[in-house]
Amino acid sequence: MAMPNYYAPTGGHPPQTDLMTDRAVFTEAYAVIPKGVMRDIVTSALPAWERTRAWVLARPLSGFAETFAQMIVEVAPGGGSDRPEPDPQAEGVLFVVGGELTLGLEGTTHRLAPGGYAFLPPATDWQVKNDTEEPVRFHWIRKAYEPVEGIDAPEAFVVDEADIAPTPMPGTEGRWATTRFVDPTDMRHDMHVTIVTFEPGASIPFAETHVMEHGLYVLEGKAVYRLNADWVEVEAGDFMWLRAFCPQACYAGGPGRFRYLLYKDVNRHMPLRRAP
Repeated sequence: MAMPNYYAPTGGHPPQTDLMTDRAVFTEAYAVIPKGVMRDIVTSALPAWERTRAWVLARPLSGFAETFAQMIVEVAPGGGSDRPEPDPQAEGVLFVVGGELTLGLEGTTHRLAPGGYAFLPPATDWQVKNDTEEPVRFHWIRKAYEPVEGIDAPEAFVVDEADIAPTPMPGTEGRWATTRFVDPTDMRHDMHVTIVTFEPGASIPFAETHVMEHGLYVLEGKAVYRLNADWVEVEAGDFMWLRAFCPQACYAGGPGRFRYLLYKDVNRHMPLRRAP
């Protein structure tokens, strides 16, 4: 596989001469947040984080994401946090897309370059710092862990995408493949964060319709993506949210690979509403 080239926003503002027209859309079934939306004015500050700003892509909200939060975090040189996660019941994934991050994890120090991935179980002791001369940018995906009686919570781990062989989808001759950081049969995990890769011209040749909620951040390339009843052009830097059962399919537009970081909730029973 060719070396990855992950897209990450850098902020700034467009000139006053630019048109306002963009591809941003928010519906009851899906949302598209294109890279052009990720400007300085829409960043958020986080308590207990220094020299840090974040582009929030998804958060639990009525009519929007239900199971997860996702943001792109930018830490300037000398910044970071000794108390990054305020919720002891939250699990998380960090995925570095630019720069170099120092991660303290249960007393061990790790250096994460682009492609570096860390899984953080609930109540984990972790810290992050940028001790380089350049900003570091990474995705931080958070979910309230759903414990199951008789199943232990998963342990923390750190890995690099380059060290994992993608798993081809059956019948695709490797043109559609998934880089899996967690064994999909491991019931300890109630979310999967993977990287999906399509070679130029490859496709999802049917409308996937299933129970998992999705968050998709395009790391590389471009495609035409089917979202509910609409075909939407997406490219590196765009984010898509899909609610459960929203039909999806895609054609990779080339000339290079189309790749995205994918979140989905898995391996748990569907909660049932009770009559009052």
